[in-house]
Amino acid sequence: MIDKKAFRNLTCGLYVVSTKADDRNYGCVVNTVLQVTSTPAQLSVAVNKENTTASAIQKSGRFCASIFSIDASMPLIGTFGFKNSEEVDKFADCEYMVDEWGIPCVTQDAIGTFSCRVVNTVDVGTHYLFIGEVERAEITGQAAPMTYADYHLVKGGKTPPKASSYEGPDAEPVQAAPAQAEQPAEEAQAKPRYGWRCEICGYVVEMDVEELPEDFVCPMCGMGRDVFVRIEL
Repeated sequence: MIDKKAFRNLTCGLYVVSTKADDRNYGCVVNTVLQVTSTPAQLSVAVNKENTTASAIQKSGRFCASIFSIDASMPLIGTFGFKNSEEVDKFADCEYMVDEWGIPCVTQDAIGTFSCRVVNTVDVGTHYLFIGEVERAEITGQAAPMTYADYHLVKGGKTPPKASSYEGPDAEPVQAAPAQAEQPAEEAQAKPRYGWRCEICGYVVEMDVEELPEDFVCPMCGMGRDVFVRIEL
């Protein structure tokens, strides 16, 4: 038996991996960036084959990795995690720099960036594992890094289907232990809280209304109100 929830206990961070190919910038959110050697300094990253960023990295032979800070905004994470680089310019509304090799590196809400040259690619089934030799590294912030647990427990984020750690559509959400209010249980039960959950990215907004405003847009993935369902919190 394989209990996929066990994988949640593996320590990992949250990153943006980016590249440029055919005069277009590509980027996606991953939790798979790891340092694999120190001399020479090399990083590995697994990217889903169906992700346009994967084919772009193959074409360019280069990638940048940016480390999200604990304060990274959900709209920024949503843009790079739930949208397609072929359809949307993910870099249009975020701060980034271009390295010496013309590859974009996200600097907004990032505490460090790495520029890498791909030296090996391993086919691992659904993903390509890119091994990159680090040719440039820079500290871009002093905040703590965001872990994948922070993303789920603090930010309430959902795992995209193309992520290495995706557990399937029926996976139980990761939940933090709720703070216990000092009030009688009867009173707490008499006042349920309601909100709306995005069925695309999992974003939850606490808004006790029968219908969301017509112009409501998910701040994480940019989808309209039609993909939201009313839930009890």
